[in-house]
Amino acid sequence: MKAKVNGSELYYEVSGKEGAPWLVLSHSLACNVRMWDPQVAAFKDRYRILNYDMRGHGSSAAPAGAYTFDMLADDVLGLMKECGIKRATFIGLSIGGMIGQTLALRKDAPFDKMVLADTTHTQNADMLKSWDERIGIARTKGMKALVPTTMERWFTPAFRDKPEAQKIAAIIAATPVNGYVGCGEAIKKLNTTARLKDIKLPVLAITGESDAAAGGTKYIGENVPGARFVSIAQASHIANIEQPEKFNAALRAFL
Repeated sequence: MKAKVNGSELYYEVSGKEGAPWLVLSHSLACNVRMWDPQVAAFKDRYRILNYDMRGHGSSAAPAGAYTFDMLADDVLGLMKECGIKRATFIGLSIGGMIGQTLALRKDAPFDKMVLADTTHTQNADMLKSWDERIGIARTKGMKALVPTTMERWFTPAFRDKPEAQKIAAIIAATPVNGYVGCGEAIKKLNTTARLKDIKLPVLAITGESDAAAGGTKYIGENVPGARFVSIAQASHIANIEQPEKFNAALRAFL
């Protein structure tokens, strides 16, 4: 389904048990709703699920220009209003987890719990340089040129050639350049470090132990009051795809 939300058109899917508690799923940069297939399958019998394509991704519109985390957070709240969702648990991975932090820091955010997966709270000088390079490649060579290095960061060597990983590779290649660049510009400005202590929601910070962002996720787990931290062995950045059983077990225990 599609809805006009916050000045743009967003694609979303609703599934699961009617009348059950809501889960809102927010995917990684250069992914789409299909990234969450293992979790939708595992939780649809007990939860109602809103799964959406982020602005600039999948079947959602991809407006040009830099996006902001306030914009991306407003997209989530607008979709929730469209679907009549008053309260939910938010589950975000990578940029999805950054959007989650933005939402958690807002007054009266309509969330009961929050899962922040394979994500971070700021960008150091090396990462800012890396983002500039990635954005430059996307603009000049297209998204296919980013697939090999992205797959190296996202999955452990033993997993990269598996069909599940190759499906993600195809999604990366098909991501609109506008969406990648717009979200990349938002990521460059991320800095919630000093405000993590102000998050009052129950938080699960979960990461693949081989993820380059694992340190950032651990920091969130250690600095959000009362947060729980889980590290998943034999997984990198897209831990929910590489180790779905372990990821789902941690989610189930938290929920």
